[in-house]
Amino acid sequence: MGSLVGRAAEQHILRAAAQSAEAELIAVYGRRRVGKTFLIREYFGNAIVFELTGVHGANLGEQLQGFSNVLGRALQSALIPAAPRDWQHAFQQLVAYLESLPRVKRKRVVFLDELPWLASRRSGFLRAFEHFWNSWGVRRSDLIVVVCGSASAWMVQRLLHARGGLHNRVTRRMRLEPFSLLETEQYFASQKIQVGRYQTLELYMALGGIPYYLRQIERGESAGVTIDRLCFARNGPLRDEFPRLYASLFEHAERYEQVVRALAAKPHGLTRTELIRSTQLSSGGTASQLLEDLEQCGFIMRMPHFGLDTKEAVYRLIDEYSFFYLKWIERHRGHAAHVWITKRGAPAWRAWSGYAFEGICLKHTASLKRTLGIEAVDTLESTWQYRTGREDERGAQVDLLIDRKDACINLCEMKFAEAEFVIDKRCAEQLRNMRETFRRVTGTRKALILTLVTTYGLRDNQYGRELVDKSLDMNALFAS
Repeated sequence: MGSLVGRAAEQHILRAAAQSAEAELIAVYGRRRVGKTFLIREYFGNAIVFELTGVHGANLGEQLQGFSNVLGRALQSALIPAAPRDWQHAFQQLVAYLESLPRVKRKRVVFLDELPWLASRRSGFLRAFEHFWNSWGVRRSDLIVVVCGSASAWMVQRLLHARGGLHNRVTRRMRLEPFSLLETEQYFASQKIQVGRYQTLELYMALGGIPYYLRQIERGESAGVTIDRLCFARNGPLRDEFPRLYASLFEHAERYEQVVRALAAKPHGLTRTELIRSTQLSSGGTASQLLEDLEQCGFIMRMPHFGLDTKEAVYRLIDEYSFFYLKWIERHRGHAAHVWITKRGAPAWRAWSGYAFEGICLKHTASLKRTLGIEAVDTLESTWQYRTGREDERGAQVDLLIDRKDACINLCEMKFAEAEFVIDKRCAEQLRNMRETFRRVTGTRKALILTLVTTYGLRDNQYGRELVDKSLDMNALFAS
């Protein structure tokens, strides 16, 4: 466990399972490259006595041969056993192997990785696994079975919400999220990478907190040079990651990409109705399933619209790499080297950085609340927008609204800048209109606290003193 960074809550779950007096069935899920396999291997180490990984696109015979190969290595046999005829037979062989092991005080771990690939259609895997667990595994107090999958929606629907023999059989569940900014900083420190918080933020805006992506970062490089090398160089490891990412997670990946592209084109988000209109998807179960799958995998988030029915919730793309790919990598394929360095400061760069910073703030609301000193206050986070067709009336929008039980509402405005942010006359008018329009349209009687979140803080001037009640800089996003 020495090389694990962060993941404190997840380690607590695994520790509790290892110390329990009962058999444990743990489901771990999260998007591709988020570090699920690494976490389980690092935490349990030599306690893993059998590890099988599904192969994407492999047929039943190939998966069973893979099982046989793993079993042969576990038995330390010079001869590989014959492949089992089906998964029922395979689990019988697994039981025989596990029962042959000498008794020890600590628990033994069976690790089945990429479960959705093992349990393909008509494979019979889930039926055999159900029988294995219910007839044998559940009675073994010295056993932990960890099942893991990148197709989060599949894991939730077919395992966590399973009917029949696997209903309520999972004893612990763990959705592994990307690293937070603080965990990313801790990871860099563990690798002796010293880039500071601003460049950590810039890297996060492009790559997100995906451990596999972060492992590609080298010491001694600036954020700009790193992004150029990883995303725009001819052999950059993340240059073609986008299509591989969605194809590995979803059948009919093009439908999911269609939704993601629609949201990337509208960074402030779209309602379900607007998404269906934009993508021409079916308004029935197809659209609902696509959105649920993307949300389970952490690519999009659904934010309530303040004061409106849940049907009017707004969907936003929050996967940093997907947004960066669609805004930059895809549009500059084949261009000369050093794309990112040369584009810094351009209008397109400023627009992207503003939206990307907003998305990160939305994902780190808990850190913002800690810095504001309201982590113990019951709150509801939402968005709000007022559109008007009248020429004599201005609309307004609040990207993050923290509605508090202590009769206050934080109206949060996020501004990315390379230095202290300056509120000029135009910005002041926008902030004043936002607050006054929100008060008038919603009719709220709560105290409105105009909160500005920036990178380097707010430069003192008359507009800031007049309008801004709370000012936070990027350090708030790293709060633990």
